[in-house]
Amino acid sequence: MKKKILVIGSLNIDQSIHVKEMPLEGQTIMGENLVFAAGGKGANQACAAGRLGADVTMLGCVGDDDFGRMQMESLRQAGVDISKLKATKDAATGTAVIYVNERGNNCIVVAAGANQECDTAYLKENEKLFQEYEYILLQMEIPYDAVYYAIRQGKKAGCKVVLNPAPAPDSMPEDIWDKLHFITPNETELMGLTGMPVSNQEEIKKAAESLLAKGVENVLVTMGEKGVMVVNKAGAVVYPARTCSPVDTTAAGDTFNGGLLTALAEGRSVEEACRFGNTASSITVTRKGAQSSIPDREETLEQMKDFCPAPEII
Repeated sequence: MKKKILVIGSLNIDQSIHVKEMPLEGQTIMGENLVFAAGGKGANQACAAGRLGADVTMLGCVGDDDFGRMQMESLRQAGVDISKLKATKDAATGTAVIYVNERGNNCIVVAAGANQECDTAYLKENEKLFQEYEYILLQMEIPYDAVYYAIRQGKKAGCKVVLNPAPAPDSMPEDIWDKLHFITPNETELMGLTGMPVSNQEEIKKAAESLLAKGVENVLVTMGEKGVMVVNKAGAVVYPARTCSPVDTTAAGDTFNGGLLTALAEGRSVEEACRFGNTASSITVTRKGAQSSIPDREETLEQMKDFCPAPEII
């Protein structure tokens, strides 16, 4: 039986510019094709879960403006329940300026805007929702106090709390770690959270194990084209990525997280959930944009037919 997912997080409008190389400090360069698209890590993950078949609701804040309405319509079309989203007149919808180079890699600068109003007070107004969901998925683009409040209340309500620590904070309260069913950093975020090197698989495993020692139940490290490493008390396993030719990596990690939670909520194993998330993410990176690049369930399942990699025990 499919279980419900609550995504709490940011909603932005992405302004993407394609460049040959990333600009250096003080440098002016010419770019191509300024594109406006719905984005934000929270919204991207909710959109991915919705398109991939999950029963998903989102909590977050947009401005009472055209960009906010654009974002809400994108989520609505993806099948996300947006009935509890907040539209504020006090701030503009969050904005992200994204540079994408010719190799498909990106760098992002975010102006939080209305996301700052996804605060503890707003979450307290919607606290009863926590009782209705099996999974809560969070990121770090809303106020930290709100993230930690949601983690504590989610655990108290019996939810499985999943944190995608992006962008990674310098530190987190010690009582947060043991409330996380999954934490899903990439390699850079894992290094930031632990202060440990992550230049090879053995180092990644050791850094992940340091989070297990703090109380996290499962650490899942996304490693781009190298796949994902899952580390828990049973050991460490790498689930390979699907081979593809990247065009734009925007929303790749968000698609993976949305796909992972969708499969877990359907009762699939961690291995199957990683394969599902990897497949969806591998489709996303072959297209430009954030939510506009996320595949639907049918396309993802079709591509999975030929993607059955053997996991690697570390």
